[in-house]
Amino acid sequence: MSRRILVCWWIVATGMLAAAQSITVKLEDALTRARQYAGQIQSANLAVLQTREDSAQVRAARLPSVTAFNQFIYTEGNRTPSGVFVANDGVHVYNEQAVVHEEALSFVRHGEMQRAQAAEAIARAKVEVAARGLNGAVIQAYYSIVAAQRRLINATTSVAEARRFFEITQQLQQGGEAARADVIKAQIDLQTRQRDAQEAQVVIEKSKIGLGVLIFPNFSSDFAVVDDLQQLALLPGMGEVQSAAAVSSPDVKAASAGVAEAGQEVRVARYGYLPSLGLDFFYGINANQFALNSLREGESRRNLGYVAQATLNIPVWNWGATRSKIKQAELKRDQAQLDLTLAQRTLQGNLAAAYTEARAAQAQLDLLRSSVDLAAESLRLTILRYQAGEATALEVVDAQNTATQARNAYDDGQARSRVAVVTVQMLMGTL
Repeated sequence: MSRRILVCWWIVATGMLAAAQSITVKLEDALTRARQYAGQIQSANLAVLQTREDSAQVRAARLPSVTAFNQFIYTEGNRTPSGVFVANDGVHVYNEQAVVHEEALSFVRHGEMQRAQAAEAIARAKVEVAARGLNGAVIQAYYSIVAAQRRLINATTSVAEARRFFEITQQLQQGGEAARADVIKAQIDLQTRQRDAQEAQVVIEKSKIGLGVLIFPNFSSDFAVVDDLQQLALLPGMGEVQSAAAVSSPDVKAASAGVAEAGQEVRVARYGYLPSLGLDFFYGINANQFALNSLREGESRRNLGYVAQATLNIPVWNWGATRSKIKQAELKRDQAQLDLTLAQRTLQGNLAAAYTEARAAQAQLDLLRSSVDLAAESLRLTILRYQAGEATALEVVDAQNTATQARNAYDDGQARSRVAVVTVQMLMGTL
């Protein structure tokens, strides 16, 4: 007996723990969670960090660099001071120097830096592009769960109606007022609706799996969503929608930054026509002995010292390579401008489609609600007529089907309207 009590207590405790762990997720929570855990957002953020390092590298390249030059050269001796190779200035040559190098004209060439900044802006915009795409997937998955829950409620209602009709046919058969065929028809209808209810439950679970993959770091389908289909948000004017979307659209921002980057590519390519001026300063040892001072011909000489040099390279002829790079950069700039125009047109088309969808969906809600009321009244009257012997069982089943379809259509209409409005808000950048 004690073991049975213990097992029952464990089952109850396990159920309470599972209920406590189950959470309720709103749409805003789902969107936040998806941005936090989705791999595509993390990849886009890593791309931003990479482009930021490119900017840091370009900035560092404009500043003087310091290197330590360490070298030992051994030359085969031939009884001369320089050895076999005259250019080596001795059998033993030691180089221990600190080298400071600076490209003097880099301070007046801003193309590389501005190109890196434009690339970083593109990467930041692509983070929002990925977020918008993820938001669309989350919204669809979220409201597919809500719609499936509504269908389960409707299926449960249909089961109750079918069971009531089955009981009516049994009572009428017992009184000799209905045929056995009517009872069989009602029983088949009841079993069909029970299967529909089971299938609706399966759809809910599968929809939760799809959303759970997006919003949890470790997969889970043990959560509930908030049914907010009754919250009908007001649809703003088309002009307001267009102006807000034009400012906030990440696709347009990315395309605009692409135009800026391509423009800087042309500027950098034209640097090939300009001269370069390099400044170098060497300080250290360049001697035949590794020492601060050396003795030569009876005299002590200082080996530690410095030398400075300036190098001016003037481009003269490279068989049109520079001109080709400029032409290539100009073609990329033209392509970027076309991409920007296409992004703007695509945005306007998506806005028009989403706005039309939202307006049409909201306009149909009143008709769908009226259809639900009419179908319910038709079912009630048909059952009364059947009980009075004025209607057949087939007419009752048909009325039940009509009522179920009307309820499902109304719920689907609400979900369609809600998704359309949320899509418009997402394109406006307010979600």
